[in-house]
Amino acid sequence: MAQRRRSDRIVETVASGIAELIPDADRAGAYTLLLDGTPQSHVDLADPTHLEFEYIRRMAAAIDLIAPPGRPLRALHLGGGALTLPRYVAVTRPGSPQRVVEIDGPLVEVVRRELPFPAKASIRVRVADARAALEGIRESGYDLVVLDVFAGARTPAHLTSVEFVREVARVLDPGGWLVANVADGPPLRFAKAQVATIRTALPSACLVADAAVLRGRRFGNLVVLAGRTPPPIADLSRRAAGDWFPGRVETDLDRFVGGAAPVTDGAAVASPTPPAGLFSNRK
Repeated sequence: MAQRRRSDRIVETVASGIAELIPDADRAGAYTLLLDGTPQSHVDLADPTHLEFEYIRRMAAAIDLIAPPGRPLRALHLGGGALTLPRYVAVTRPGSPQRVVEIDGPLVEVVRRELPFPAKASIRVRVADARAALEGIRESGYDLVVLDVFAGARTPAHLTSVEFVREVARVLDPGGWLVANVADGPPLRFAKAQVATIRTALPSACLVADAAVLRGRRFGNLVVLAGRTPPPIADLSRRAAGDWFPGRVETDLDRFVGGAAPVTDGAAVASPTPPAGLFSNRK
C-alpha cells in the first residue's frame, strides 16, 4: 500500500525497490520519481513539455529534430519510469502511437494511478523485459526507439551488446532513429564501447552531453542519436548550446571511441555505478 508523508510525498514498495513520488516545491502538479534514492523521472502534469532533467531535454531536442514539427511518430520507449518522454511526444506530436516497455509492473500501476497520462495520448504500456519484448516486435515498425533503461542506477548488461543493438535496428524504419541515454564517468570506457557497439548497426550518429562529461572529467549522461542517415547536427548543436545547462554535440566519433571495440553478449557489462553522493541534493 502507498504511504503519504509530509508534503504529500508518496512512498511505495515496487518490484525494483522503494519508489518515491516527491512534489516539486516550485511547480504545482509536478513530481520527481525516485527509486531507492536515485532520481528516475520528473513529470509536470500541467505542462508535459517542461523537462527538468538536462539529459531528458537533450533527448527531447533530438526527437524534435528527426521529423518535421508536429508529425506523429511511431515510438517505442524501452524503459518507462514516470513516462516523461512519452508524455512529451504525446503533446508535441499529437496522434503518435507509442508503446512503452517497463519491467516493473507495480511501478507502472503507481504511475498510472498517481500521474495520469495526457488526454488523448495514445500510449500503451507493456510490463516486460526490454530485450525480450524487442525480439517479438515486427521489423521496421517504429520511427523512433528511445533507450533509457536502468535497474537502480545502472543499465543492465544484456541491453548493451551488439546483438541487442541489431534488434533495435531491426525494428526501426530505414529512416528511423535510436535515442539512447548512456551514463558514464572518467575515463568513459563504457560510453566509448557503447558508441562503438551502437554504430555497428546504426552508423550515422552523434553524441550530446555536457562538455565536462564528454572530456571525461565527471560522471554524467551522454545522449546518443543514431540512425542510417545523417543526423541534424547544426540544429541539434544550436539546441544544446541554448539549453539552461549548455551542452555540446560531438560528431567525431572515431576520435571519441579511440579504438574501443564493440561489445558482444559474452563480454557485456552493466553501466558503471554512479559515484557516491551524486544524487544527494535531490528534491
